[in-house]
Amino acid sequence: MDQTRNRELLSLTAILTTAACGLGALVVLVKKFSLNQGENKIVRARQRRAVSLKAAEEHPGTDAPAILSLSLSELTKCLRDGSLSPEDVFYSYMEKTLDVNKRLNCCTGILLESFDQLKTVGSSKEGLLYGVPISIKENIDYKGYDSTCGVVSRLEQPAPVDSVLVEVLKRQGAIPFVKTNIPQSMLNYDCGNPIYGQTLHPRNPQKTPGGSSGGEGALIATGGSLLGCGTDIGGSIRFPASFCGICGFKPTAGRLSSKGISSISRGQKSVLASVGPLARDVDSLALFMQAVLCDHLFSLDPTVPPIPFNLEIYQSSRPLRIGYFEDDSYQQPSPSMIRSLREVKALLERAGHTVVPFTLPRIRYALMELTLKGVLADGGVTMLNSLRCELDVLLCPMLGPAFKALYPGKLTCATSYTIIYNALNFPAGAVPVDTVTAEDEEELKHYEGKFKDFWDRLFKEAVSGAEGLPTAVQCVALPWQDELCLRFMREVEQLVKQNRK
Repeated sequence: MDQTRNRELLSLTAILTTAACGLGALVVLVKKFSLNQGENKIVRARQRRAVSLKAAEEHPGTDAPAILSLSLSELTKCLRDGSLSPEDVFYSYMEKTLDVNKRLNCCTGILLESFDQLKTVGSSKEGLLYGVPISIKENIDYKGYDSTCGVVSRLEQPAPVDSVLVEVLKRQGAIPFVKTNIPQSMLNYDCGNPIYGQTLHPRNPQKTPGGSSGGEGALIATGGSLLGCGTDIGGSIRFPASFCGICGFKPTAGRLSSKGISSISRGQKSVLASVGPLARDVDSLALFMQAVLCDHLFSLDPTVPPIPFNLEIYQSSRPLRIGYFEDDSYQQPSPSMIRSLREVKALLERAGHTVVPFTLPRIRYALMELTLKGVLADGGVTMLNSLRCELDVLLCPMLGPAFKALYPGKLTCATSYTIIYNALNFPAGAVPVDTVTAEDEEELKHYEGKFKDFWDRLFKEAVSGAEGLPTAVQCVALPWQDELCLRFMREVEQLVKQNRK
C-alpha cells in the first residue's frame, strides 16, 4: 500500500513537474508573443505617422514667411477680409510643421482629414477661428486616430468620434491638422515615449521642451503652429510654455469640456485636469477661450457651466492687487527665475498695481497628502497596468558617493533611493560608472538640498571629501525578473567600459 502510494506520489510529482515546465514554457511564449505584439504595434504606428507626413508634403507653394510672421489676431483679420485664403494659411503651416518635425520630432501624425475640412471650411466663415490651423495634443480624441497617452497598450484603438473640444473648434472654423507628442503616461514633464520617441527642445537638443504637452510647446515655439491645445494636471501646459518661451493657460477645471480627452488615470478626482491653449501671446489664448466657450460647447456637454468668455473683464485696465512670494518653502527656484520674478514685480509696481507679500500655507502637506496621494490613489495600479510588458527595466540614481564613517546611522532618511524597491520587492542592483572629480567637490560646496534643514546639511557633510571614490547607477526590474535585471546591469557595465577606451 505504501509502495503504491509512493509510486502514485512519484507519478503525480512527475506529472506536476512536467505540467509546471509546460506552463513555464507557455508563460515564456505568452510574454514573447505580448512583446512581439507590442513591437509590431509600434512599427505600425510609426508607419502610419510616416505615411501621413509623406502625404502632407504634396501641396502647392505659398508665401509662407509673410503668413507665418502674422500674429493670430492679424491672421484672423486677414482671413475674414479675404486678403488671405484658408488654403494659403493651411499650406504655409503644414510646410513649416513638416520641417520642424524633422528636426524636433514633435508630431505624432498629420490629421489627413484636415485636407477635406479645408475644402468645406467656408461654411464656418463666421467662426472666431475661421481658417486657423490648430495643433492638438496626442491625448485629445480626433475621429479615426489613436489617443494613446504614450503607452503601447492603447495603440490601434482609434477614437470613434471627435472630442467635444475638437468638434467645437471645427464649428468655429479652426482646422485641427496635427497631433503632437507627449511623454509616456503623461505623468511627467519630459516629452518622450516608446512609440514616437523623444521630442527635442527648440533651441538646445540636450534639453527637454517640457511636458506633458511638450510637442505643443516645441511646435508652437518654432512657428509650426500658431495655436495649440493641451492638457494640464500638474503643470503640463505651463511647463512647456515656460521651457519653450511661449504662453500657456490652464483654465479652471471643468470650464472646458473633457469629453473625449484621454487620461492614464481616468476617474481620478482628487487632482483635476484641465484642457487649455498654448500660443505665442496671451491674446491668442484669450481668443481661444472666447471661441470655445460658446453655446455649441454648452449643448454638447451639459456638465460644463454655460458661462461665456467675459471680454469686459479681460480688457479691463483697473489696477490690480497682486500677491507675491519668491519661495514656496518646498522647492527653491533657480536664480534666473527669481530674477525674472523680481523684474516683473518692479514693472507691475511701476505701472500702478499693488504688490502684496504672500505666503503659501502648508505646502508640504498639500503636495504629499492631497496631490500625490490623490493622483496615485490606487497605488499606481492603473498606470502600471497600462505599462505592463512595455517597460522592461528602470535606470535610477544610487545613493553616494561613500559616506564618512558613522554618518549612515544618522541619515536613514537618505535611503529613499534604495528602500522603495525593497518595499516593492523589485530586483535591483548598482553598477559603477565613474569617480568623483574635483569639479564635483567644488559644486557640492553650493549644495543646499530640498529643505535646507539639518538632514540636508548632514548629507552634505557625509558625502564630502570623496574625490576619486566611485559613483554608480541603479538598475531595477519587475518582481521575478532577476535575470533581466542582471542582463541590464551587464549592458550598463559594458557600455561604461567601452566609453572609457
